[in-house]
Amino acid sequence: MTQPVEAAKAFIAQGRPQEAAAVLAPLTQSKDAGYLSLAYHADALKRLGQLDAAVELAERALKANPNSVSARHNLASLYGDLDRKAESERLARSALEIGDAPETWVVLARALQGQNRFEEAEDAYRAAVKRRANYAEALADLAQLLWMKTEDPALATHALDIAITNHPRDVELRVRKARLLQYAGQARAGYDTLTAGPLDPVGELTAAQLILSDDPDRALRHVQRVASAAPEAAPVRLGLAECLLALARPREAIVEIEAMRRASPNDQLAIALQATAWRMMGDPRYNALYDYDAFVQPTLIDTPPGWPDLAAYLRDLAEALERLHVLRTHPVGQSLRGGSQTTASLTRSEDPVIRTFFKAIDGPIRRYMTAIGCGADPLRARNTGDYRIEGCWSVRLRSNGFHANHVHPRGWLSSACYIQLPKAAKAGGHEGWIKFGEPGTPTGGGLAAERYVEPSEGRLVLFPSYMWHGTMPFSGDDHRMTIAFDVAPT
Repeated sequence: MTQPVEAAKAFIAQGRPQEAAAVLAPLTQSKDAGYLSLAYHADALKRLGQLDAAVELAERALKANPNSVSARHNLASLYGDLDRKAESERLARSALEIGDAPETWVVLARALQGQNRFEEAEDAYRAAVKRRANYAEALADLAQLLWMKTEDPALATHALDIAITNHPRDVELRVRKARLLQYAGQARAGYDTLTAGPLDPVGELTAAQLILSDDPDRALRHVQRVASAAPEAAPVRLGLAECLLALARPREAIVEIEAMRRASPNDQLAIALQATAWRMMGDPRYNALYDYDAFVQPTLIDTPPGWPDLAAYLRDLAEALERLHVLRTHPVGQSLRGGSQTTASLTRSEDPVIRTFFKAIDGPIRRYMTAIGCGADPLRARNTGDYRIEGCWSVRLRSNGFHANHVHPRGWLSSACYIQLPKAAKAGGHEGWIKFGEPGTPTGGGLAAERYVEPSEGRLVLFPSYMWHGTMPFSGDDHRMTIAFDVAPT
């Protein structure tokens, strides 16, 4: 192994992918670059989120070493990350022909799940677990798939329960089960599951999240046990900030939040927490950051070419999206409750009706950027006048469904576009409406929503990704279908 490759390998192991990529870039520019330099450079770029560039290098690495199991696995994983599920499946299967790694079975399972082949995906996850009985990642993915199919947390966590029984000191297994129970509406049961055994730092921080609403003092003690060893770690600062806000101690929380902002200026969750602390303290900077009149802009999407009017396009779009909503309930880690979310990004859809959606929103996005202009605040400072879509998905909520209050930590602009609405959303009141300003993390005394926006079919609401937002539940026996996406500046 050459010296630059050895240095890059060390940088990656130390969590310094930017430096690894810089070391390897001169080597991989050569047409004759070796397999290892290509493979490690692809790994570094993947860790940096530069997936398209990583794929190009991984494809070259496979050509340089076509019989390598790891080269096939790595490229299959990257294809999966880019929602190129059929290609991911093909390469994962080719890797399994010459190797039998449980990690590759997970890549295959995710590729199958992304193609809505859920029974095959379940079999592949079980194959991974068969090869590694305490494989937490595979067990968590299997549990989530079963949860989304059945909405039965006991059935979903059955395989996890077996693994926990056989590996009682494995904290990650209990963390994975606890998180699923949290999103199944059983946060306290998740906390009890997690704290039934010893905790590592990740376990302590997860326990704090699970108990925060019920007992913020206890949550703070969990975080403080980790903070004593790693006070500057980003997850520790986040945990401290959330606990201190829940305890109505915003002046202490702002110290942690400002450190988070310095370390990661574009972290939308850190900006949201800063806004929350400012609001609790009566700081006038809050109103400038959460300027609803300027920054929350509802508009209609454009009628795309080929349709006589917007209503006709929305009918066709609803039919196309209905075909994708085949799971029963929401995934773990997302804001929706009581509904389903599409499993693959709509940006990769080959359906011409869905692809046309991106033409219909181009004008509204560009008009929004022109309207807000440029400035020194966290939103306008990033306005370049051009953009890319950073993830796009559809949500179908059923009666009593809603979105919990949340932000989009890696976004710039976020959105809600209404495709179909329940009758209750049109009956006055706020049922099914989007709301802004109510924090998704507990705050001492509670902070209420400050702005509601009425939905209508074809309406697109654009707003800063750092704004707390959620939706009101709705009654009736019909559903609410939306498309949401994040926008990043280019």
